[in-house]
Amino acid sequence: MSDDLRETRVLSAVVSLVDSLLDDFDVVDLLTELTERCAELLDVASAGFLLADPLHQLHLMAATSERTRDIELFQLQAEQGPCIDCYRSGEPVLVADLGAQIDRWPRFVPAATQAGFAAVHAVPMRGAGVVLGALGLFDTQPGELTEADRLVAQTLAHIACVAVLQEHPPTLATVVSPLRSALTGRVVVEQAKGFISEVLGVSMDQAFRLIRSHSRSRGEHLTDVARRLMRDRHTRPELVRALTELARGQGQQ
Repeated sequence: MSDDLRETRVLSAVVSLVDSLLDDFDVVDLLTELTERCAELLDVASAGFLLADPLHQLHLMAATSERTRDIELFQLQAEQGPCIDCYRSGEPVLVADLGAQIDRWPRFVPAATQAGFAAVHAVPMRGAGVVLGALGLFDTQPGELTEADRLVAQTLAHIACVAVLQEHPPTLATVVSPLRSALTGRVVVEQAKGFISEVLGVSMDQAFRLIRSHSRSRGEHLTDVARRLMRDRHTRPELVRALTELARGQGQQ
C-alpha cells in the first residue's frame, strides 16, 4: 500500500469515528468498530480493548473475533501478557516474536501461540492523567510495528478514551461513572450474545454480528437491543424472530 493511500485510509477512518462521537452513539458498538479499524489499518489479524474498572480490574470491552476474545480473557485470568504489562506500566509493549518471550510470560505465550498468534502489541488508553486500559493488536505472523503504525494505534486508543469519557470532562472525579456505564453495557451485550448463540444455534461471533446488524438497521443502540433481549420478556419473542429471519437471510441458519 502506498503512503498516500494509507494516509487517506487512516484519515478517513479517524473522520468517520470522530463523526460518530459527535452523534448519539453506543460505546460498545463504537469500540468494536475501533478494533475492526485497527486490524484493517495496521494490517494485523485482530485487535481487542481492555478497560479498567474503578478498582483497577481489567475487563474485555471489544474484540474483532472470539479467538481474540478468548486470548484476551486468558491474559486476565493468567494475570500476564502484553496488555497486562502495558496497563500496569502505562507504556507500549511491542512483541514482534511472541515465541521469544516464553520466560517473560510462561502461561500466556503457549496459549497465544496455540491460538495461532505470533506477534502481540499493546498501547495504553489514557485519560485524566491515568491509564484506563489497553489496546491489544494480535497478528499471526511475526513482525514489528513501524513508527507510523504505533502512531495510528495510539490515535485509535485516544479515540476510544474519548468515547468512554465523553459524558463528562475527563477528570479523576468524573471518570468513574462513564467507566461503570461502559463496563455494564459490555456485560449485557455478552449475555445477549450467549442467549442468541444458544437459541439460534450459531457461534458467538455470528450471534454478535446478528445483534449488531439488527441494531444498526433500526438505528438503535447495541446495548439497548441487548437489554431488551435479556430484560424485556414482552418484546423478546419478537426480537428473537427478527434475528432468526436476519440469520436466515445471511445464510447462517
